[in-house]
Amino acid sequence: MIKESTPYIKLLHPKRIRSLRTLVQAGFFLFCLYAGYRFYLFYLWGTGQSDVYVPRPPSVEAFLPIGALVGLKRFLLTGHFDMIHPAGLTIFMAALVIGLLLRKGFCGWICPVGFVSNLAEKASKKLKILWRPPIWLDIPLLSLKYLLLFFFLYLIAWKMNVEQIESFQTSSYNLVVDAKMLLFFLAPSGLSAGIMIFLVLISFVIRNFWCRYLCPYGALLGLLALVSPLQVKRDRETCIDCKKCEKICPASIQIADKSCVRTAECIGCTECVSVCPVDDCLTLSSPTHKQTPIILIPAGVLGLFLLFYIVALLTGHWYSEVPPEVMKQFYAILGDLPHP
Repeated sequence: MIKESTPYIKLLHPKRIRSLRTLVQAGFFLFCLYAGYRFYLFYLWGTGQSDVYVPRPPSVEAFLPIGALVGLKRFLLTGHFDMIHPAGLTIFMAALVIGLLLRKGFCGWICPVGFVSNLAEKASKKLKILWRPPIWLDIPLLSLKYLLLFFFLYLIAWKMNVEQIESFQTSSYNLVVDAKMLLFFLAPSGLSAGIMIFLVLISFVIRNFWCRYLCPYGALLGLLALVSPLQVKRDRETCIDCKKCEKICPASIQIADKSCVRTAECIGCTECVSVCPVDDCLTLSSPTHKQTPIILIPAGVLGLFLLFYIVALLTGHWYSEVPPEVMKQFYAILGDLPHP
């Protein structure tokens, strides 16, 4: 039965759910730009290039997931929270919980890289240059992000002991790792610049190239999402094989071949459910096999993310305990601080 124009369907019309997702992603992207600019002003003060002090925005620590993984292991082993980059650990933990409960909702609704990838995809569709790799190439490429993930998990989760972790966290390098990250983008080496240009250009040709093939963060969230209680189910009997779900899927999942979409690639965008023209053919289902409103995923993602932020703020686990004056001393010798 083709979907009728009920109030429920109107609320979750495909154009509206896509617009909602774009709006949420754009909001986080603009906030990241704002936080990055504020951090740049702090960096100028810290390096003595400006006399104007601007508080360091803790949210920049979201771009330090490796350090957050180190901090998470120490927290699990000792109960001690990383108070040098507490916001980074808070955001990382929020992303993990979201992955467990709401699939890769962090990737689908919050990550600014995903938003940029979506813009590149839209441009490539208009230019008609989008290319989908054949399966013999797609599968080996998919393995790359998992190889990167297992590499970091081996070094950090398996090899590093508490003493090594605490030595790293209290090192001079870790105190300024956010500034090192900033310099990576402001003054990249020739090789780094070449790689970034390549990633940008290839994203116009291959859909979500970084997210699909290279992001270890997304790979970790995808593995957690495999045990998520929410999943998209397809009714084979009512499916008209229009494949609108596959065409709209940002993760290029072959939905029309499945009765249940349980894959590490699903980012929880719910666009496939929204675009399906047949009533109850594609549904978001819970463990009780009951149909779940698709608005639950964005509401849950934003709600959990906000909850982690508020709890961290109220409990003193958001702002770094390192005084700005101490950071400034290390910023002054930034170029002389090697990786430990």
